[in-house]
Amino acid sequence: MKRYVIERHIPGVGGLSQTQLKELAAASNGAVAKLSGTVQWVQSYIAADNTFCVYLAESEDRVREHSRLAGFPITRVNETVTVIDPLTAYS
Repeated sequence: MKRYVIERHIPGVGGLSQTQLKELAAASNGAVAKLSGTVQWVQSYIAADNTFCVYLAESEDRVREHSRLAGFPITRVNETVTVIDPLTAYS
């Protein structure tokens, strides 16, 4: 599967309560379940007015279908070409 970083502009998302975040996570998990292994949500980073979500998926279309099912907006979908970290400097 390919790795994607999805940007979602959601005004005020950084101020949501733990209960509201739990509801968002449940909606995402429900959409993942409906897509039968073609999408995997890895994690999301929450900023003041944006989320940056990391997904593994067969295609960008699957990422977009996940968002439609979960009811989440998409501002931008970025397919990653590689991942680097501090250890990359030593390889």
